[in-house]
Amino acid sequence: MHALLPTTSTLPLFDVAASRRIEARALVHSPDLMERAGLAVAKLALALRQGSGPVWIACGPGNNGGDGLVAGRRLAEAGVPVHISHEAPAHPSLVIDALLGLGLNRGPSAEMRVTMSAMAACGAPVLAIDLPSGLLADTGQPAGGHAVHADHTLTLLTLKPGLFTGEGRAHCGRIWFDDLGITPDEPATADLLGPAPTPTRSPTSHKGSHGQVLVVGGAAGMQGAARLAARAALACGAGRVYLDLLSQPAGEPADPGQPELMRGRLQDLPQAVGVIGCGAGPAIAEALPDALRQLPRLVIDADALNAIASDEALQQQLKARPAGTTLLTPHPLEAARLLSRDVASLQADRLAAARELALRFNASIVLKGSGSVVASPGERPALCASGGPALATAGSGDLLAGWLGGLWAQQPTLGAHAIACAGVDAHGRAGDVEGVLRASELITRLAAQH
Repeated sequence: MHALLPTTSTLPLFDVAASRRIEARALVHSPDLMERAGLAVAKLALALRQGSGPVWIACGPGNNGGDGLVAGRRLAEAGVPVHISHEAPAHPSLVIDALLGLGLNRGPSAEMRVTMSAMAACGAPVLAIDLPSGLLADTGQPAGGHAVHADHTLTLLTLKPGLFTGEGRAHCGRIWFDDLGITPDEPATADLLGPAPTPTRSPTSHKGSHGQVLVVGGAAGMQGAARLAARAALACGAGRVYLDLLSQPAGEPADPGQPELMRGRLQDLPQAVGVIGCGAGPAIAEALPDALRQLPRLVIDADALNAIASDEALQQQLKARPAGTTLLTPHPLEAARLLSRDVASLQADRLAAARELALRFNASIVLKGSGSVVASPGERPALCASGGPALATAGSGDLLAGWLGGLWAQQPTLGAHAIACAGVDAHGRAGDVEGVLRASELITRLAAQH
């Protein structure tokens, strides 16, 4: 058993159907699986309980409840007072949530909602078994709008996607994992991202060895977004970074605060990685046809996504690009526009929405938000468990687009999916701090860990 985050390598995720199959096969060879699970819960409970009061275990009718009963027996054998009931005891030292697990397919009953409210009100830390009760394992959404807010979650046997995206991270608290000694015997449903290798630089390399990035955006009053993206590409290590601002007086430098950046034009840089749309406004629609036709690799963000969402001809041009050469980075509202649906229905299943976008536009997708999703045609989707509310700040998304462009410039043989996974994880890790990060601080943190 170990605390899961931050990850040190990429890990497999399994949806409900796969987890059930793995569990069923494991039980054939390991009939003591529930005993192992209950013992793991009891060990963690001993470390987490606060005070001398009883450990309150709220058990449901399924395997999750069975794990809770075994944990209760093990705790009692260790001399810990245990209270197994749907009603709270006085002054519990810990709550073990064993109400609902993988079998959940509808909202909790009224009786269970009463118990869930009592858990929240009792003042003790909450340890959820496998998943906080009410949280859907595949989507990270509360079933019927109700799910336990745990302080700790011990997930067992397999890692489930819903722990890491949607509302999952807000409900799970600190996530622990015990595989119960079982190695999954089928391919993963998705990947949980770990850190990617940093691009290597030869001792004989020069600036021309590390590629070019062209950032196109920055309409009147919004030049800062494009400049932030360009600064991120430069900090990432791209050899040359150019800015094509849609509104800029003649003779003004590309970025007065970053003299390394240069002014450039699309027609003069046919081999550059394009980062298109940051702070661009509606005028980006005029530049998009040439960018989609000419540039071999594209990161498309912000207003460029909105332009594509409203123009069928641009959509067809996007779909016609070669596989692995285009990366879209929408936040949920932009993604909803691209799919012509509302944000709530999109957020209800973020993995499915990202897959749908990838197939519709023949592109790699970074669906941003809590637990960003990377999806690409023909690739296993990935979830990012790093990052947090510190990234909810102006310019954070522009920096991600620029960083992705900088990575791609240095690694031209990699496809969009690999670049997206590496960049999203790095961006998230740089944002794993308390409070709020200003964009300039985020660039510094990204560069320091690169």
